[in-house]
Amino acid sequence: MKNPTNHFKKKLKTEQQIGMWVGLANAYCAEIAANAGYDWLLIDGEHAPNDVKSILEQLQAVAPYASQAVVRPVIGDVNLIKQLLDIGAQTLLIPMVETAEQAELMVRATQYPPEGIRGVGSALARASRWQNIADYLDTASDEICVLVQIESKKGLENLDAILAVDGIDGIFIGPADLSAALGFRGNPAHPDVQKIIVDSINKIRKAGKAAGILSADEKLARTYLDLGTEFVAVGVDTSLLMKSMKQLLGKYKQVDEVVSQNPSVY
Repeated sequence: MKNPTNHFKKKLKTEQQIGMWVGLANAYCAEIAANAGYDWLLIDGEHAPNDVKSILEQLQAVAPYASQAVVRPVIGDVNLIKQLLDIGAQTLLIPMVETAEQAELMVRATQYPPEGIRGVGSALARASRWQNIADYLDTASDEICVLVQIESKKGLENLDAILAVDGIDGIFIGPADLSAALGFRGNPAHPDVQKIIVDSINKIRKAGKAAGILSADEKLARTYLDLGTEFVAVGVDTSLLMKSMKQLLGKYKQVDEVVSQNPSVY
């Protein structure tokens, strides 16, 4: 048995990949999203009510499909990363990375010793198919993709140093937190925020790393794609479901609308 190919990582620098945020924290819902045909699905453990077990169930549900799973833990914790890798996550998006030291630790957390600090427990791990992938310990890191999320002033200040960290495959710009940190909370489309995002995407790509972002606003999403941004999420399952349900209900009764003056990330 061979270690499964991480097609998301394989395509990261060769073609643009369109993704969907998966926040319903349910395997059945994740399988529906996978069936829709998105290139990648972000299983969110930061803001959605997921734990290791529910993430495992969603990984299993998505596995038969072409869509590739990306898992975002609640925080860049070494012990949690160990668990996520063992249940079969191959691509991780680590939130709130602000320094090169943090980024280096995240890379080391995904690699077995002597290169890294990932605990060796493959007999218990779905990732190794419970040791039926004979060379898993030697090949695991080849298929693991490490993405880090820049979404604070400090992260921006240290972007050059983070880009220089070996083993980081891509940088994801978090527009919601970043716009808040820059003083434009709830307004990621503000020109000042957009200039920083565009400049950062260009810098990331020039450094030879893949750039990523989320925007449910079609105009902004297409702008990022036109820049060459390698992985772009264009929607969030919870938002799509809520919008669709309210639109349907509105055909039959008065529905209070939440009015926003600004394009939403979600």
